[in-house]
Amino acid sequence: MIYLIVLILFFAVYLDCKLLSSQLLFKHEQRGGNAEMTQWYLIQFKPNSHRLAERNLQRQGFETFLPLHEVARRKTSRFITDLRPLFPGYMFVGIDMNSAPWSKINSTLGVSRLVSFDGIPKPLPLQLISSLMLRCDEEGKMLPPAALNPGDNVEVLTGPFAHFVATVETIDAQQRAWILMDFMGQSTRIQIAPDQVQLTD
Repeated sequence: MIYLIVLILFFAVYLDCKLLSSQLLFKHEQRGGNAEMTQWYLIQFKPNSHRLAERNLQRQGFETFLPLHEVARRKTSRFITDLRPLFPGYMFVGIDMNSAPWSKINSTLGVSRLVSFDGIPKPLPLQLISSLMLRCDEEGKMLPPAALNPGDNVEVLTGPFAHFVATVETIDAQQRAWILMDFMGQSTRIQIAPDQVQLTD
């Protein structure tokens, strides 16, 4: 349990949750959620029951978010790819405390428990959930980083240079991008991870 919390916090740092607020809320609302009323919590589902838990929670009016990633495994003489939960055994549930009592979550088929501290569910930062959503498609599958090429115009998403537009100069052997930014007429070269930028039109 502690390992999972540390993993999620690490993921939050990795994603650098300083994304533009309007972009975060737009992505959340795209999924049909009420960004102003919904708070997100962590639930543990029973073994191999993530789809069952997700389906039954949604039937009760709860919003769910189950990030998935592709995992390759060997079957006889070939490899096949499966979609597995990004955080094994856990998923996220959005609760509007004004309309959906959280107490019935623990009795939902497929759910093991709503993660609580001293008997009280603790909401997760909206920025963390939204940042994860930004990197998933509508089915929750993690999107691959956009392929960058020298000469592409990109917008920086995170960090001190967030929202600046730059030009990709080169991609090194470790898949790190070197971008050129224009500061007061001076061109500045900066190294950045490809998932920290997005292509602009």
